[in-house]
Amino acid sequence: MEDHDTTPVPDDKAAMPETPGSSPLQTPDELAEQKKQYEELNDRYLRLAADFDNYRKRTARDHETMVQHANERFAIDILEIADNLERALKSDDAHLRTGVEQIHQLLCGILARQGITPIDALKKSFDPEEHEAVAHIPSNEAEGTVVDVVSPGYRMHKKLIRYAKVAVSKGNNSHDEVAVEKP
Repeated sequence: MEDHDTTPVPDDKAAMPETPGSSPLQTPDELAEQKKQYEELNDRYLRLAADFDNYRKRTARDHETMVQHANERFAIDILEIADNLERALKSDDAHLRTGVEQIHQLLCGILARQGITPIDALKKSFDPEEHEAVAHIPSNEAEGTVVDVVSPGYRMHKKLIRYAKVAVSKGNNSHDEVAVEKP
């Protein structure tokens, strides 16, 4: 069985609209011009891609340098604390507590300058988004109240960076206990 195409095909080539590049017979000058345009566009594309790659690498390097510089400033502040701790350890026992208190104040100031603040948890209602319960103990406080802070939690610019490890009250259970008589 033969397949016959019934679509009319114009015999006259002039009847078809001419589009750039549709002519099968182009002059060598036209081909050379198109090849030149292609090479120019390809060269521009390759240069743009290389420029973008260089930009990406440069911004990554700049970001890394900025992070290292920030860490360096923080390290210098912490080294001041280390120096003061060494001095406190060399002092006599009478001045040791005063020295350690001053070092603690210095550390708190450095942390505050870096945007690091402690979470106030003591006597607050337990919040699992800020606290990590490490103990559940009986106390005179209401059930679910933080009664002891084992390790303080910290925020850095409103972002929680460490949960506060706390002991939580399970209430005063003295009235819940019922004496059981043995028969």
